[in-house]
Formats: sequence, C-alpha cells, structure tokens
Amino acid sequence: MTYDIKHAESQSRGELLLRTFFGLIYMYLPHAFILFFLGLWGAILGFISFWIILFTGRYPQSFFEYQVKLIRWQARLSARQLNLVDGYPAFGLDSVDEKVIVDIPYPERLSRGTLLLKFFFGWLYVAIPHGFVLFFLVLGAYVVLFLGWWIILFTGKLPVGFHNYLVGILRWGQRVNLYMANMTDEYPPFSLS
Repeated sequence: MTYDIKHAESQSRGELLLRTFFGLIYMYLPHAFILFFLGLWGAILGFISFWIILFTGRYPQSFFEYQVKLIRWQARLSARQLNLVDGYPAFGLDSVDEKVIVDIPYPERLSRGTLLLKFFFGWLYVAIPHGFVLFFLVLGAYVVLFLGWWIILFTGKLPVGFHNYLVGILRWGQRVNLYMANMTDEYPPFSLS
C-alpha cells in the first residue's frame, strides 16, 4: 500500500484560519454528508464481499476499486482537516489530488482461513494491540496539531517531523482498516512508515 501526503514547502495562513473558523461549514459538512451515504454503500459491498471471499477466495474487483476510491476521497479530506496541505478537497470518487497519493494493490487471491480468523479473532490480535498503540499516538497527534497550527500561523510551514508523524498515523490506521476490511491478508506492521 502507498499512502503519502506531500509535504508543502509553504502553507497559506489565510486558508489555515479559514479552515479553522469556517471549515466545518464549507468543507467538512458537505463532504461528510456525501461520504456518509457512500460509506453506507461501501459497508454493504464489504458485507457482500465477505461472503464472496469465503466461497471464491477473491475480492470482487469492482467492489475493491470502489472501496479504494472511497479511501482516496477520505484521505483528501483528512489531509485538509489535519492542516497537512492547502486547497479544497475535490468531490467525487474519480477525482485526483496530486498532493495526496493512495494506491492499494488489488489482491488476486485472499485466504479463506485468514478471513475467518479475522472475523472471529480480529478484535483480539488486531484491534486491541493496534488500538492500544494508536490511542497514545493519537493523543500525541493532538499536541502536534495544536503546536503545528501555531507554527503554520507564524512561519507559514508545518515542520517535516510534524508532517511525517501525522501522515504516519493516518497510514498506520489505514493499514489496520484494510486488513480488517478483508482487502489484504498482510498483517499491518506496528510502524508509522
């Protein structure tokens, strides 16, 4: 999986303030409204895919492509919510953003045994250990977001280390989601990279 958000050499203080004070109205609500319904359809496709994988060992390619497009849209929005990039995130499943790169290879075959293992014990060997570590990383992210906001306001640039930390958390969380959504059989590593 490739999940990367390009570090901006400079960021707009005006856009930072606009996102902070009015982002809920002009950015998050319109996207969240549409993503809610697209996410419901994605959940239905995920449920159907579970049964198809169980019987055939394959994730339906059209369903997989839909899920990847949905993930890309969510990544575009998250990049703006976390002040990682400027600009308004594009609407649409087929939209492209050169600042946000998400590429998830299609698996030709998936293990039925791993599918059942995730279904019955995923909470034990994936959700608990990754959730525990991510909980503390996310607490740190709030500090980084707060400090980063002030740094962007005064310098016009988010430090590379802050950027990499926030992107790493998004990447880690996405790897866990892909594994639990049966889009890969590769166990997610405990890593920000």
